[in-house]
Amino acid sequence: MRKIFKNTLYIIIVGIILMISGCNESWLEPKPLSFYTPENTYVDADGFYAAITTCERNMRHEYFGDGAPILTEFILSDMAVEGTTDKAGPQMDLDVSLLPDAKLNDINTTRIGWYWYEGYKGIKYANVVISKIDQAKYKDEAEKNAVLGSAYFHRAYRYYKLTHQFGNVPYLDWEITEPKYDFFSYDRWSILEKILPDLEFAYKWVPEKVDRGRTSKAACGVLLMKVCMALGQFDRAIEVGNEIVVIHPLMTQRFTANRTKPRTNLMHDLHSVEAKLDRSNTEGLMYVVAYPEIDGSDKIQTMRNGVPFWNSGNVKTPDGKAGTSVSIDAAETNPWMDLNKSYGRGIGRLRPTGYYTNKIWTSKEKNDLRGIYNRDSWRSPEDLQYNHPDLKKNNNPWYGRNLVKPAAMSVEDTIRCWFSWPHYKLFVPDPLQTQWAGGETPWYIYRSAEVYLMIAECHYWKGQPAQAADALNVVRVRAGADPLTAADINIGAILDERARELYYEENRKSELTRVAYTYAKTGKPCEIFGGRVYKLDNFSGPGGTNSNIKQEGINFYYDWVMKQSNFYNKGVKHKWAEYKMSVHHVLWPVPANAINTNIKGIINQNIGYPGAENNVEPLIVPKEGTVLGPDAK
Repeated sequence: MRKIFKNTLYIIIVGIILMISGCNESWLEPKPLSFYTPENTYVDADGFYAAITTCERNMRHEYFGDGAPILTEFILSDMAVEGTTDKAGPQMDLDVSLLPDAKLNDINTTRIGWYWYEGYKGIKYANVVISKIDQAKYKDEAEKNAVLGSAYFHRAYRYYKLTHQFGNVPYLDWEITEPKYDFFSYDRWSILEKILPDLEFAYKWVPEKVDRGRTSKAACGVLLMKVCMALGQFDRAIEVGNEIVVIHPLMTQRFTANRTKPRTNLMHDLHSVEAKLDRSNTEGLMYVVAYPEIDGSDKIQTMRNGVPFWNSGNVKTPDGKAGTSVSIDAAETNPWMDLNKSYGRGIGRLRPTGYYTNKIWTSKEKNDLRGIYNRDSWRSPEDLQYNHPDLKKNNNPWYGRNLVKPAAMSVEDTIRCWFSWPHYKLFVPDPLQTQWAGGETPWYIYRSAEVYLMIAECHYWKGQPAQAADALNVVRVRAGADPLTAADINIGAILDERARELYYEENRKSELTRVAYTYAKTGKPCEIFGGRVYKLDNFSGPGGTNSNIKQEGINFYYDWVMKQSNFYNKGVKHKWAEYKMSVHHVLWPVPANAINTNIKGIINQNIGYPGAENNVEPLIVPKEGTVLGPDAK
């Protein structure tokens, strides 16, 4: 308890300091709010770790809450689309909703802007630690390097995302202490090359065993693997991955109290709140955390976001009566009739595509615990029962029977109210709320399962399909799927396995963009598109949204999403919008405000968006060992 209190106090103090130093309204010398200042806070490792905790809190906000930013990463991919069909504005017709001056950070539109602004906040917090690292006293050099390595990780974590979401972006590696209006875009490849040695340092010095939510050596290793893969250094990525999985094997046996609960299996164990708290869980490598006793306001809300809107008034019995309700009859004894507490009260924001709900589950996955054939792991509206109290009150024969899809259900309700979902992944108890949305829990950022999938992908790029199949099969066999052979291996097999394993975990759009960049940089023919070869010099296409412009064959991201999504560019529309995507959406629009307020510099806009005509050649980040100062562009 003393440790929790001490850490919380440090966090509060550092939060005040960071808010003061980050104020944009006035850059005059601030009046001291207390005797806590950078000079007497950043005096030891604990003070710096409190600042790093601010970075960790920033990470948590990506996954937690109604309309969490992580939804945007899935909606702008092959795996899902925006499901809220009751309004105009959400990211459906991307040529309209994803414009630089649109509302880019709103739970009812898109969270692209969140990644830009919060990404640079995380970089700012990390740079404070890095800039002041020599001002404190440490027990030894190892303690100092562990603090520095953690800060390097958090800065690199943001840049990895930014360079795959926005491409060429401003690069900062110093503490900003006064207004700066002369930022310039830097070449994304040089940014990745710059953060690579930082991550090697972090992987060497950050400890293996840390508290939940803290940066671990293994987490540094995973991010190091990702950057190595982005730069084509596949051998180093494989080497690091093999080191990680030796220490952190997959969980292959049931290991939580859930093992005695009916209709559960190993996947329920692995993704339960209990598993993410269990210190015997060797598979979890990094988490974001929210504990009720520390911060009860942060709820994961996975069920609100990802479960169908079964409580819609349009879900009726075949005889036209209201079929479902959050409240149930007081005399009801069947716990499954309480749909709210059995599945969560969803609103269908994250609507999976047919690629995720059907296409990737083949005969080879008939026994896969993660898949649709396992009716304990996955649920569909047909698994729910009509539970409206009025049905029982009126002796309606449909009470307690399974839902039947109405023949005349509208397009809007079909999209939002009627789809299957991975119950084992999204169910998080929410006992303090009347409507269960998904409560407090740790959440996986990195797991060993992803490490195996990255190892497999590296072998794919190296032309080693047998080794790729071996790595994939470690994950597949654990889940009960049939093993793959070398003949089964292509990039589709890799991405399919990531989809099966990492829903609501990975940054799906960013990983697809990484793959697209790799195809374009290496020139490797893409076998699933008939040996098509991609190039970097036309990565985002010619720009514009003219339907006569040829879009296929320009980048892998667009081709893959068009192949797999049954929504985008398939003529699917409702009364508010049609689902449309263009080739330039491989990169997101830089928020117009970031460009317009940068009056002494030039932040480039991505090709295909208004403002790209003003772009200049991006700068190159200096090589390893060169630190950019406040006077640098």
